[in-house]
Amino acid sequence: MTLVAYAWRGDFDNGEVEALHAAGFGHDVTTDDWSARVRRHSLGWVCARAGGELVGFVNVAWDGRGHAFVLDTVVAERVRRAGVGARLVGLAAEHARAAGVAWLHVDFEEHLRGFYLDACGFRPTGAGLIALATGGSPGPG
Repeated sequence: MTLVAYAWRGDFDNGEVEALHAAGFGHDVTTDDWSARVRRHSLGWVCARAGGELVGFVNVAWDGRGHAFVLDTVVAERVRRAGVGARLVGLAAEHARAAGVAWLHVDFEEHLRGFYLDACGFRPTGAGLIALATGGSPGPG
């Protein structure tokens, strides 16, 4: 296993986050400005690098006070199932707690249930969802 280094609010290039996200979530690469987005809406983010290459990313959006949300958790295929994702989320939780956040939320597709509940320590809760955009995947059901 390649040594993986983690950084809270780590530096990244928009293109490398977009490429990682596109590969992980199965969409075309776009020219999204990840840097502007996270700096505007997020408490922080965690970058994971192996040999200088971005191999993991998680975004922690928040309400500016007591609630934060784990978004865009993605790990490169070559380092999956090695604890990288759980470490990303764990560091996100540590930094959110240090910032005074009381509740860290996440939503996920059913196939990720074991990862978020078992590996990351989230507990199941009731939640609701309204699909606002056509073509979006509101999840099972």
